[in-house]
Amino acid sequence: MTDPQISLGAIVLDAADLSTESTFWAALLGGTVEEDGDWHTIRHDAGPAIAIQLAPNHTRPGWPDGPPQQVHLDFDVLDIATAHERAMAAGAEVLHPAAGPNLSAPRGFQVYADPAGHPFCLCWGQ
Repeated sequence: MTDPQISLGAIVLDAADLSTESTFWAALLGGTVEEDGDWHTIRHDAGPAIAIQLAPNHTRPGWPDGPPQQVHLDFDVLDIATAHERAMAAGAEVLHPAAGPNLSAPRGFQVYADPAGHPFCLCWGQ
C-alpha cells in the first residue's frame, strides 16, 4: 500500500565533482543531466531521479573498511554482462566481485563504486 501524502522525488548523492558524478549516473542509467548551479538532476526511465549536490568537502567512503558509507543503491538488471560493461564504460570501479567463478551464475550481485565512491550493486536473478 502506498501513502499518497509521501512519494520519493529523488535520491540525492553528495559529490565534490558534479560533472563527473552526474555524467557517470546519466551514462549508467541512460538518462540526461539537468544542471542548476550546485545541483544536477539525472532524469531517466528507470525510476526516481538521482540528483547530485555539490559537497566540496565530500569524503569518499572506504568499502568495506575506512570512512563509512552513508548509503548504497541496488539495481536489478536483466543481463549482468551487459550491465557490467555499461557500468565499467561509465567509470565504475568493482569493489567486490560476484561470488562464484564469474558473472554467469543464475543469481547474484556485484558491488561497484561510482566516481565519488558511493557503493552500488548490480543484482541479477533476484
